[in-house]
Amino acid sequence: MRQSSRPKITRAQFLSLTWLGALVVLAGEAVFMLISFMKPKASGGIGGLVYAGKIEEFPPGSVNYILSGKFYIVHPAGGLMALWQRCTHLGCAVPWAEAENQFHCPCHGSLFNQDGVVIGGPAPRPLDRFSIVIKDDEVWVDTSKPIERSNFDPSQLTPV
Repeated sequence: MRQSSRPKITRAQFLSLTWLGALVVLAGEAVFMLISFMKPKASGGIGGLVYAGKIEEFPPGSVNYILSGKFYIVHPAGGLMALWQRCTHLGCAVPWAEAENQFHCPCHGSLFNQDGVVIGGPAPRPLDRFSIVIKDDEVWVDTSKPIERSNFDPSQLTPV
């Protein structure tokens, strides 16, 4: 019987190589996850262009919450405006109180009218707004740059 010229691997060597291979795979996965976590995601939502809906979905006098962008589309007389749901006091999410026709900050009691102007509480300025782009009767909102404002001005509305 002829013996092989290759040296045989011992059980201890095999287990050492297996553990080393598993650690290399684990380290590779960790590096991949770290890189994918660090890479910015700009596929809609806050920080990008968000589709809000068709113009006819926003009748005059309405306030509509757009969950994907965390903003409201309000339609006062004169046009549309996108208001960020973030309170200008300490950044709380501000819900719309339909029965009272105003925004209420649940944390610190700031009140805002439909135009986002402060009507009570500690908020120092109106709700921030986003730019609106209308393409083919569709409302798109650019959430990449919140626009701070000191008061309401009709020029902040996007005509429809």
